Amino acid sequence: MTVERLDQEWDYIIVGAGSAGCVLARRLSEDADVRVLVLEAGGNAPWWDWRIHMPAALSYPMNSTTYNWDYHTVPQPNLANRRMHTPRGRVLGGSSAINGMAYVRGHACDYDRWAEDPALAHWSYQHCLPYFRRAETRDLGADTYHGGEGPLHVTTGRGWSPLYQAFVQAGVDAGYGYTEDMNGYRQEGFGPMQMTVRDGVRWSAYKAYLEPVRNRDNLAIRTRALSRRIVFEGRRAVGIEFAQQGRRYEARARRRVILAGGPINSPQLLMLSGIGPAEHLREHGIDVRVDLPGVGSNLQDHLELYVQQRCKKPVSLAPALKPWNKIRVGAQWLLLHTGHGGTNHFESGGFIRSRAGVKHPDLQYHFMPIAIRYDGKSPVKGHGFQAHVGPMRSPSRGTVRLSSADPADAPIIDPKYMSHPSDWEEMRASIRLTREIFAQSGLGDFAGGEIAPGPEARTDDELDEFVRQAAESAYHPSCTCGMGSGPDAVVDGDTAVYGVDGLNVVDSSIMPTIVSGNLNAPTIMLAEKAADLVAGHEPLPRADAPVWIAPDWEQRQRENEPAD
Repeated sequence: MTVERLDQEWDYIIVGAGSAGCVLARRLSEDADVRVLVLEAGGNAPWWDWRIHMPAALSYPMNSTTYNWDYHTVPQPNLANRRMHTPRGRVLGGSSAINGMAYVRGHACDYDRWAEDPALAHWSYQHCLPYFRRAETRDLGADTYHGGEGPLHVTTGRGWSPLYQAFVQAGVDAGYGYTEDMNGYRQEGFGPMQMTVRDGVRWSAYKAYLEPVRNRDNLAIRTRALSRRIVFEGRRAVGIEFAQQGRRYEARARRRVILAGGPINSPQLLMLSGIGPAEHLREHGIDVRVDLPGVGSNLQDHLELYVQQRCKKPVSLAPALKPWNKIRVGAQWLLLHTGHGGTNHFESGGFIRSRAGVKHPDLQYHFMPIAIRYDGKSPVKGHGFQAHVGPMRSPSRGTVRLSSADPADAPIIDPKYMSHPSDWEEMRASIRLTREIFAQSGLGDFAGGEIAPGPEARTDDELDEFVRQAAESAYHPSCTCGMGSGPDAVVDGDTAVYGVDGLNVVDSSIMPTIVSGNLNAPTIMLAEKAADLVAGHEPLPRADAPVWIAPDWEQRQRENEPAD
């Protein structure tokens, strides 16, 4: 097929209009002398499609193919050979347009761990915090940790059900302490959660960053444009070949090509362009440009379980699932953007340490006042509630590999879930510690008996079998184009790809290690910081903000003994 070269040239070409790509497009195009082209494989969600814009409808776009690449892993031998769902956004806004909208930054120690690599000294928490603040407008106002003038609106859950407060109290009763802001001074403990919602509407990276500026004269956006390969002249990246409406085009970049396709698509495009593990590329007949074994390696993710209880009082979300109530909820949201439709229902949560000797929390909780799967399927009849709980820093490492040299073919995703012995220890601890929390007096008026795993699952073997059958991805793939100076690093501390010129990767794939929490907020921060690095701007001044670490973390698993 003939490839047409576009007449116009750009300074920057950004591949992917997801969480990172939208940030980059806005920030780089703030310079009126710079021309920016964004290529997005998906389209735009129309204003009337409530599935995208209604926060409570999050399971619909996540489990359809309209706005979703709808990837699946290869069968996972440690999880009953299940092929695990790996949804990734294929729409303006990327995965921020189909995710659960939880605004969680991770722990300060995550970024300090990155900065232990001398090449990443400028990625410490105190270097990253100013970019979290620049990105954000928080409903409760700005402070040392939060911004008040950024594009990304962040709302604190209103806690409409008493179950939210009861769960937090149960966590406190169990000895873990309270945190008023898990994205501020103290992550550890139980407290309210924050969400990327504004006035009852999903506030994706597209809504926050790109939509307000998409008519800039120096910014062009091409949707339904599937990038096929990076175009090189010698060792320099000079453009992108892409397919759109049955035709192929070549767009040229004077300064840099920036991949922002995410942890699955960015390594795929690098490999299709000859950058990756040499032997694997040759298997698919691809000429090797740079032998970078780290491309598509080091895949990390979070797994979670649903520990579910029946609820003795009619205070859960269950009635909202009845057909006539769904109509009422939908009508209220369409007219006023209020009510049960205007929240993601993750309004309280927590972070705890699974054992003494763990410096900062390695287990995360999202609480929901209903017993239901994340994908919206198999709701438990009657009132119930559940905690989503799982380990934050699994040592298991997987891969993303090409299935063919055709860009339209989905890559092979193998996270190698639960392949390290400590994964099983942490999963068992997740269940047992959650049961202890649910047994506290804070939930005494509501807890009506365990649904899952079920009271019969007690031994290690029984809990392991529950994990094999019930564990699900929390949808946080990352680290497949890792940043750093080691032998498996793909990009340097300025996000530039090793071995070539004019090429960057900016998305969650460049995280050296996964952070302890949801990935949308960290990805937006990462792109804010990378925009300054790419453009050569002076970085924001380093913060000086204290961070709480349990003073006796080496001796104690929790702050206090349980109240009961």
